[in-house]
Amino acid sequence: MTTFMTRLAWAGAISLASLSAANAHMTLETGEAPAGGSYKAVIRVPHGCDGAATTEIRVQVPEGFYSVKPMPHAGWELETVTGAYAETYMNHGTPVSEGVTEVIWKGGELPDAYYDEFVMHGSLSADIAPGTVLYFPAVQLCADGSANHWTGTGETSDAEPAPKLTVTAAVAGHGHGGHDDHAAMSHDMSHDMDHAMSEDIKVGDLDITGAFARATLPGAPVGGGFLSITNNGDTDDRLIAASSDAAGDLQLHNMRMDGEVMKMYQMTDGIPVPAHETVELSPGGLHIMFMKLNGPLVEDTVVDVELTFEKAGKVTVPFTVKSIAAKEAGHDMHGMDHDHADHGDMKAN
Repeated sequence: MTTFMTRLAWAGAISLASLSAANAHMTLETGEAPAGGSYKAVIRVPHGCDGAATTEIRVQVPEGFYSVKPMPHAGWELETVTGAYAETYMNHGTPVSEGVTEVIWKGGELPDAYYDEFVMHGSLSADIAPGTVLYFPAVQLCADGSANHWTGTGETSDAEPAPKLTVTAAVAGHGHGGHDDHAAMSHDMSHDMDHAMSEDIKVGDLDITGAFARATLPGAPVGGGFLSITNNGDTDDRLIAASSDAAGDLQLHNMRMDGEVMKMYQMTDGIPVPAHETVELSPGGLHIMFMKLNGPLVEDTVVDVELTFEKAGKVTVPFTVKSIAAKEAGHDMHGMDHDHADHGDMKAN
């Protein structure tokens, strides 16, 4: 019995020693995540540098992990380094070719005896092959001037192993409502967007169909969005506001003839949606104006727009981005469309 207990004690000690050694490395809390989804990288810092307190953490962001936002850490200064990506990704229907490439937390003090975590959040490209390992090389600087370099990115590396993430297969239906990072859309994605455009969105007594936006050229400051709203109820309603991550401001506009010139004006009181009637927002007439675009509206992507109605409330509607000259049959007015209108008259009427 004594021999057995001795062996058991030694086995436990070896197991604990192995666990301690594994935990001594800087690692990610979640070591696996699916392609095409969001990911919260929690960097675990288990100790300082041979007894010295940690005063700075620098972490490189791997290619394929984009639109990164670091979390501030109480008592620490936060800095980021930005640069160009090797690939272009899609974020809310907007091409993204540069972003945060390194995150730095500094000026704090984490004693060697304590453990802490540092966090950043971003999106994983849907094009990452299952089984791909993404490394987050990190440098840990300490109060005595020493440093730990957690930068090893392979079994043969002489450096300490970098925190790493294994990317798994994308989950069916797992997306960000416009964050899908394909530079070119596949046939299946195009089918999904056609379905989104034809989908009947319901909120209260309202049916919303045919939502689409026109593609814009790089550098264009504005774009147009269109849809059909049917009020099946007995009470009049009104579209009073719209918002989207794709633009800094969305406004409700209409067109009118001023002499021989078609001009646009803002509907500051909203767009009426009378009971038992259908209101068309279409090129050359009523429309949603995307102001201060965060990037071009790219054909064959989807942009989410939150619409606010006076009675029915709020609803998120996916707008399929169609060609730069897209128009629905019978939707033109006076042979004019938004792109040929005079934008000089922007005052409410």
